[in-house]
Amino acid sequence: MKFAILVFPGSSCDVDMHRAVHDVLGEEASYVWHTDKEAEDLSNFDAVLVPGGASYGDYLRPGALAKGSKAMASLCAFAASGKPVLGVGNGFQILTEAHLLPGALLQNKGLKFKSGTTKLSVQNADSLFTAEYEQGEDITIPFAHQYGNYYVDEETLADMKANNQIAFTYADHQDQGSTDKIAGVLNKEGNVLGMMPLPERAVEEVLGHVDGLRLFKSILKRVE
Repeated sequence: MKFAILVFPGSSCDVDMHRAVHDVLGEEASYVWHTDKEAEDLSNFDAVLVPGGASYGDYLRPGALAKGSKAMASLCAFAASGKPVLGVGNGFQILTEAHLLPGALLQNKGLKFKSGTTKLSVQNADSLFTAEYEQGEDITIPFAHQYGNYYVDEETLADMKANNQIAFTYADHQDQGSTDKIAGVLNKEGNVLGMMPLPERAVEEVLGHVDGLRLFKSILKRVE
């Protein structure tokens, strides 16, 4: 399987993504700089990963300027093709700015940067990204963000629940004010996932946790 890791100015978790899918899982993975010719047509890849960091220095608001990159047109076309797109941290913020996912990420309720590990509850174990988990299972994943307060209005929330689009919720107090303690959401078609916690930092025992590895294995399980 061939992964593209879409990199913007200020992306900083791209190396972690590469290690997770290439070094740990043994799959093919390429960094794709957002202005490169390769970014204009992503159809040769099987999945696209949008890593975390602070694209464009989070200027204006996280993900807002990345949305204007030429690469976003090809990313939207890729998502429309039904292939998997995973956005983590700032990648999640970029996907919401591009309206590939519902909602928005606001500043943490306490207005401070927060990091550590959090417990997530798997709310949908029947998706491209969660098939290796058990329904209702609690998993441990690292997090590091200042804009992790997921917001969505009541009408959209009801629609998301009806379509089983909530992949993960926080099972502890690290939700930072997120609506319904939501930590990860799917698009209606189920092939785009955004989440604030960082599964790519939980793929090896030496990192302290391995629960993130099953997210990437889920992609392989459902796509290959």
